[in-house]
Amino acid sequence: MNNLLASRSNKSEDTVVDTGACRVGGGGLTIIAGPCAVESMDQMIYLAALLKKAGVSILRGGAYKPRTSPYSFQGLGEEGLRILAAAREETGLPFVTEVTDVRFVEKVGEYADIHQIGSRNMQNFSLLREAGRCLKPVLIKRGLSSTLEGVAKRGVF
Repeated sequence: MNNLLASRSNKSEDTVVDTGACRVGGGGLTIIAGPCAVESMDQMIYLAALLKKAGVSILRGGAYKPRTSPYSFQGLGEEGLRILAAAREETGLPFVTEVTDVRFVEKVGEYADIHQIGSRNMQNFSLLREAGRCLKPVLIKRGLSSTLEGVAKRGVF
């Protein structure tokens, strides 16, 4: 398990993740920004252009939105992924979007440059395994009191 840890006590060289369009790590500053939810093509194209001009490296936007109420907006799904892909085409910014269910991992992988696992799903080990199989970078939003050791002990990695 020690080879999984990224701390300087376990690994002296920088961890660098290459998205194809940008590199995360290695001393550079990477800014990821964008709206919570993708709502329209106009919104994303406009925001992506503004964000790129402001120095953002990676675009983010939610195509699938986990909500506490089933009656709340749940995102545009695949249409949201197509909109994010169009924003990438327009600006050259790679994009990250949250994957909320194992059923969506492959579809998100068809479009997104990076899979995001939100903090409420970071212990959804079947989702983590599926995202890892896509061979694309996975951004995990760490939940409170969660550690890599705890995740690794549960056999995800």
